[in-house]
Amino acid sequence: MSRIGKLPIALASNVQVTVSPDNVVTVKGPKGELTQAVDTDITVTVEDGKLVVQRPTDQKRHKALHGLYRALLNNMVKGVTEGYKITQELVGVGYRASNTGNTLDLVLGYSHHYVFQLPAEVKVTTTSEKGKNPTVILESIDKQLVGQVAAKIRSLRAPEPYKGKGIKFEGEVLRRKAGKSAGKK
Repeated sequence: MSRIGKLPIALASNVQVTVSPDNVVTVKGPKGELTQAVDTDITVTVEDGKLVVQRPTDQKRHKALHGLYRALLNNMVKGVTEGYKITQELVGVGYRASNTGNTLDLVLGYSHHYVFQLPAEVKVTTTSEKGKNPTVILESIDKQLVGQVAAKIRSLRAPEPYKGKGIKFEGEVLRRKAGKSAGKK
């Protein structure tokens, strides 16, 4: 039995889950609504305030899908109740971030600005305090979407190991290298 798949998902009182006949699960909560198509072999049921995911056999494919869909549905339930938040820091001299609505403008030491039009489901805020690195805060109810947007932003200037310049996640510890001068003694 899948360790992840067999765990029931606890539903809060303000969360509604509906399963359509063609196996599309819709989760509604205080922050919004998410839908997920589930493989027809996997059965999803709501039993006394808990969401239960079951598989028909112990085939390798069914075991994999069992854990996958339980994790996806759990992320949906958490998203519509609490939401997801990713904070990124811009480390480097002259690096700046600003936003107007859902348009993010980044200055990352290149000769040009990067201007992003973010999806409507993702809310962005930027902060710039004196003496601290500029930060970009992404919030959404969809874990996959907010993670994908954060990864795309980070890919513009990934942190380098010598000075640590680039876009990093808050709290991330970078592996640093000593550089050329460390080898000469």
